[in-house]
Amino acid sequence: MPQSYPDTLALSRRVLRVLTTLNLLMGAFILTLLIASLVAESWVMRALGAARGTAMLYVGMRLIMVIGLCGIPIVHLVLARLLAIVETVGVGNPFVLANAARLKTIAWAILALELLHFAVGTIAASVSTAAVPLNLGWGFSLTRWLAVLMLFVLAQVFEQGARMREDLEGTV
Repeated sequence: MPQSYPDTLALSRRVLRVLTTLNLLMGAFILTLLIASLVAESWVMRALGAARGTAMLYVGMRLIMVIGLCGIPIVHLVLARLLAIVETVGVGNPFVLANAARLKTIAWAILALELLHFAVGTIAASVSTAAVPLNLGWGFSLTRWLAVLMLFVLAQVFEQGARMREDLEGTV
């Protein structure tokens, strides 16, 4: 079977590798910011625009940083599984049980990221004040939740397709 769209696959690999690097850099940045907020609280909070904030606001901001750090390995997991799927497409065999498992893992990871997103919004709302609002642009998105559902369904489709393919190869 000829390899279709090799340029697209090569681009996908490069983009996923760049995103993986950026994700790790973001983790380093968040960790640095968290440590700096503990070492030089007034300077960091002033730089973040929360100089007039309360102690509760500072705790909330640090908690959001910790949640951000928790998201880094989850995003890394998604990117690594997606890259593995792209690699199977490159060799011409994407409909395998391993990809079904990868899609299911990605679905769980995206669900976890959505729960972290909800936690960030809840924290921001609880520590924000009229004097110093913590506006993170948080909001509920039906699209993201539908994407999670779609990934679970797609994982099931891949699993069933892989089993059908195995059965067909066993009969030939």
